[in-house]
Amino acid sequence: MANITRFDPFGELSRFDPFRDFESMFRLPRAAWRNLPEVPDIKMDVSEDEKSYRVKAEVPGVKKENIKVAIDGNQVSINADVKQEKEEKKGETVIRSERYYGNQYRAFTLPQEVDASRAEAKYEDGLLELVLPKKEGSSVKQVTIK
Repeated sequence: MANITRFDPFGELSRFDPFRDFESMFRLPRAAWRNLPEVPDIKMDVSEDEKSYRVKAEVPGVKKENIKVAIDGNQVSINADVKQEKEEKKGETVIRSERYYGNQYRAFTLPQEVDASRAEAKYEDGLLELVLPKKEGSSVKQVTIK
């Protein structure tokens, strides 16, 4: 028995969508997602009062000796060396063992310069708290146009 189908020469043109597969170009295959590290970026909250900026940054699982904070004018950077090890056992047999050694980095710019000599940092329970006093005398100067 023969299968007869009707041919429409303009059928493909009517269904033509040049951007149909556009989004698929940017999707990573699932295998690529599995190889990415599961360590999140440094999450932060920044608040301000009239005298200082306060920064709360989440850096869980890192020793305070492995965290470095640098201040250059109004730019602040936080750098943390991360070492995480996970081991899953059933009885005495190791089923899965994962290690992550890496570096987390976060930098940001504040609207006003910071007095680095009076800055304070405290790290407790995975939370880094910074008090960054504003530099006095660095207010915005209006220039008159002649």
